[in-house]
Amino acid sequence: MPARKKDTLFFDRPPVVAAWAAAGGKKESEGPLSSQFDFLTQDGGFSAQGCTDWEQAESLLQQQAAGLCLRKAGVARKDVQLTFAGDLQAQCTASNYTMRTLGTPFAGVYGACSTMAETLALAACFAACGLAQQALALTSSHFCAAERQFRTPLPYGAKRTPTAQWTATAAGACLVRAPGAAGVPVFSVTFGRVQDYAVRDINNMGAAMMPAAADTLLRYFDATGASPQDFDAIFTGDLGQVGGDLLREQMEKEGLPMPNHRDCGCLLYKVEEQNVQAGGSGAGCSAAVLCSHILPGLQAGRYRRVLFAATGALMSQTTFLQGESIPGIAHCVELGGAV
Repeated sequence: MPARKKDTLFFDRPPVVAAWAAAGGKKESEGPLSSQFDFLTQDGGFSAQGCTDWEQAESLLQQQAAGLCLRKAGVARKDVQLTFAGDLQAQCTASNYTMRTLGTPFAGVYGACSTMAETLALAACFAACGLAQQALALTSSHFCAAERQFRTPLPYGAKRTPTAQWTATAAGACLVRAPGAAGVPVFSVTFGRVQDYAVRDINNMGAAMMPAAADTLLRYFDATGASPQDFDAIFTGDLGQVGGDLLREQMEKEGLPMPNHRDCGCLLYKVEEQNVQAGGSGAGCSAAVLCSHILPGLQAGRYRRVLFAATGALMSQTTFLQGESIPGIAHCVELGGAV
């Protein structure tokens, strides 16, 4: 059974991530991780599949990731006992429509860009406690759907600021199994606390989310007694260049420098070449990096121990127009080398 110390849950018998898959669109196919994706499409609208809007297309992208993950694990949909899934659309629409097709028991999750860490952490808890022998963690985002919902419709051609980030058209899926199975072990999870440092700029998500990333990491290190140097890498998602620089500066002030810090928003794209301003974002960004780069690296032995701390900005399309500040959240999952 899990044990708790402060905000961190430890698994004496770790559940494992047994299979995973990453799906992406055209922008992702041009990035440095393209060869590691399981599925890429040049048609982000899935017009050949009969989609008539971006929201439908995101659901199809999610379905691709889920289907490929289950296929790699050799698991039928009927054998998945619970799926945790979420996205950026209002009421998690993409996930709802995916689950209409997938048909497994479903718990919808909204953590904005932190959703992949949250769904993975929840799936690990259920698997560790024996409440699900096989649980699916699933997350996505779509650039066009997110722009229409949170900013302006694409035909407006709105100018993007240097601090803005590019919402990934991507999805990631992980199948989590109970302790004793083969896969990448989940040693602990830390559920974050909402932080609000009065950032109101919708085009500077990195600054809005950074305090939450720092808070969750500090709470993890306090609970465990570990230090950043104990890890091959500490991955955040998705602070981009602006938030990543701020996080490293803050952790240095806290006496915990993180030279091994990597941000998913800076890994998914060639930031200087792909016109993504400060880097990538969106729930699908950290999900795709987790499933195309981090988990395969742990499986292959390139990494032995990592932290995956995905971050989310918890505003809505209404609250930021009302001038509200943007709260942030970060959830942290500790992963080890494959067993």
